[in-house]
Amino acid sequence: MSRLTVLTCAITGNQTTRAQHPGLPVTPQEIATSAIEAAKAGAAIVHLHARDPETTKGTMDIRLFREIVSRIRDSGTDVILNLSTGEGGRFVPSEDEPSVAAAGTTLTAPEKRVAHIEELKPEIGTLDFNTMYSGSSVVINTPRNLEIMLKRIYDAGVLPEIEIFDTGDLHMATNFIERGLLKPPGMFQIVLGVRYGAVADPQTLFYYSARLPKDCFWSAFGIGKSEFPMLAQAWLLGAHVRVGLEDNVYLSKGVLARDNAQLVEKGVSLVENLGGKIATAAEARAMLGLK
Repeated sequence: MSRLTVLTCAITGNQTTRAQHPGLPVTPQEIATSAIEAAKAGAAIVHLHARDPETTKGTMDIRLFREIVSRIRDSGTDVILNLSTGEGGRFVPSEDEPSVAAAGTTLTAPEKRVAHIEELKPEIGTLDFNTMYSGSSVVINTPRNLEIMLKRIYDAGVLPEIEIFDTGDLHMATNFIERGLLKPPGMFQIVLGVRYGAVADPQTLFYYSARLPKDCFWSAFGIGKSEFPMLAQAWLLGAHVRVGLEDNVYLSKGVLARDNAQLVEKGVSLVENLGGKIATAAEARAMLGLK
């Protein structure tokens, strides 16, 4: 019997730019439409960030999240909504005085980073466990702030998806389980190929597969050119998979993907050719224990 595999589509993120892909979804309508199309192509879960339509940059503006979620729900599309809490965690040190925040800093209180989760109550909320240099800023997620965000996500009746960018993130997540803060077995997303993070190769995936909590639900994905090779490797190790313009804009070398739906279609094809079966949203809910 073919193994059921859940495919997540990461619609827009906060780092990909229109210069990289002119069709990158930016407005709430574009993001919602792209999510609906990805679901129709086979994605059981859509991972969602909001973007400022004027600047195209990532934002925590709850009005934009509200519109994105409303458009998808009002469409009647059966898809699991997974909202990011990644905004509000970046610090850019000033060159002349590193302790002072420079332009581009978004670091804010943990309560503000989960306000949209508490109001909109998606089925899943992603929680990054990384503290690392990323792009031109330092992403900061302290244990204290993660504890606050995690509790509020649980209190909202939402399942936290823990994003792991490097080995230390997994060690901290394991500690959270031991302390009773993170409910086992947990849902984990392994991020591979981010500069200064975990390397996108089979050896790294083997490391994680051997150390993740027993019986947890886990997925893995690669950034850029490693997206589809890591999709195949993740599936072979028993993981679920993810694609999307947040992670990669190319369908193949030098060929831009038409949109998120086309990336999903290729991901579905790869899983099926390997012998798997793509899970529906209803099947994914059953696997994750969602209501």
